[in-house]
Amino acid sequence: MLSVIKKFFTRTGKNSSGNTETVSSALPPGPWYGVDLDGTLAVWNETSTLDRIGAPIPAMVDLVRRMVDNGIRVKIFTARACDPAQIAKIRAWMNKNGLPDLEITNVKDYYMERLYDDRAIRVQRNTGRII
Repeated sequence: MLSVIKKFFTRTGKNSSGNTETVSSALPPGPWYGVDLDGTLAVWNETSTLDRIGAPIPAMVDLVRRMVDNGIRVKIFTARACDPAQIAKIRAWMNKNGLPDLEITNVKDYYMERLYDDRAIRVQRNTGRII
């Protein structure tokens, strides 16, 4: 997959001397893992609202810390990110719960390698088979 992405950002052309050269556009930063917030990293239940973020789920907070400590780029992948007012709440929650200042997004790109999410259903690649 990464080679396909690199081809997309690379083109061949003539330089000022008339010689052929390969030119790379700025590649987006490398691979990353997405971790959902509500119901995955923080408790979400029948009393939850968008006004506050639930208590941290220790197993997932520990997993995120270990991933970051091992050099894995982690992003909080949440629908809340579509509302700019939620970003400050998420940052404050991360700080309060001992997490680093992770990127926050609701956009998947070609560099996302994994997604940890309470709502996902895994499908086997290229088959449509639900696992």
